[in-house]
Amino acid sequence: MADRGLIVQLAFGSMASQTLRAAVRLGVFDLIGDCRRPASEVAAGAGAEHQPMTRLLRALAGLGLMEEHEPDTFSVTAAGALLGSSRPDSLVSFVRMFTDPAIVRAWDGLDSSVRTGGIAFDAVFGTDFFSHLGRHPELSADFNAAMSQASEETAAVLPHAYDFGRFTSVTDVGGGDGDGSILAAILAAHPALTGILHDTKDGLAQAPKTLDRHGVADRCSLAAGDFFRSVPGGSDLYLIKSVLHDWSDDQAVRILGHCREVLPPGGHILIVEPVLPEVVGTGAAAHAADGGITYLSDLNMLVNLGGRERTRKDFEEVCHRAGLSVVSVTPLLEAAPFYLIEAVPADHEHAPGQGAV
Repeated sequence: MADRGLIVQLAFGSMASQTLRAAVRLGVFDLIGDCRRPASEVAAGAGAEHQPMTRLLRALAGLGLMEEHEPDTFSVTAAGALLGSSRPDSLVSFVRMFTDPAIVRAWDGLDSSVRTGGIAFDAVFGTDFFSHLGRHPELSADFNAAMSQASEETAAVLPHAYDFGRFTSVTDVGGGDGDGSILAAILAAHPALTGILHDTKDGLAQAPKTLDRHGVADRCSLAAGDFFRSVPGGSDLYLIKSVLHDWSDDQAVRILGHCREVLPPGGHILIVEPVLPEVVGTGAAAHAADGGITYLSDLNMLVNLGGRERTRKDFEEVCHRAGLSVVSVTPLLEAAPFYLIEAVPADHEHAPGQGAV
């Protein structure tokens, strides 16, 4: 029965995500807040019918996001509270983005992508993902906000998990899509460090507010550009977080190669991404640790972007092709599933690293 239950649960997965999407769009988590509310009140606040709202709230309770205390009266659980829009750690934009048709529709073509290796998104929308974002400013803003929300945990941990103090300047390559929050947190924790945030013009749109909020705008410059053409010089550390997995191996090599070209003597490149094991773990414990999310992310890269999640061996290969050597791969334990992948020019491969797995 447990095996059958797992299959049924997975088959209903898209329904669960659309339930979540509807709840966020209706604002039910904000309407309930930290109180107990009757469904009739929530329905009135959302401009919805009472009985269908009750059914939605009960479905959310079944998913662990609400609790029904007595018939028709609900409160938000600790997990559901993360979908309140006013919380600093809110995941509202993350949910809106990853349940949006811009992400979901291309999954209908997963079987085609598996057969051909082609990008389903391009076939569905007639353009690539980032060009599509550029044509839809509201969606682009949601994407940037989602990336920022997804990076919240990493931004809290990363500044203290790596020895940034041995460098003078750090360039965050492609970091604007998350509104610059990672670099802002690093600079705030290391007052002697200066920074450069490199991304497209659209990617940098939200960054000035983030840098101002962290009080580091005077130590960080914005550099609009295309990392497939070049990256700005002037730093002895180049940070690449959640960028390479968006792209094919050849494109990842090009990005890394541009970083290698401007790296000064003693400079390092720090890649922050998940690292897949060489063999998938099995059993309940392995499933509970990740829920298969990293492997679903890998398929998301396949259908929407043409990128991939990588093993350590994969990272070593793309770095080698870019004239770099991986000197350490360290789990970022408090921000799983991310790892710190440290690389140096291949002719300086014995430079000290942070640790290894």
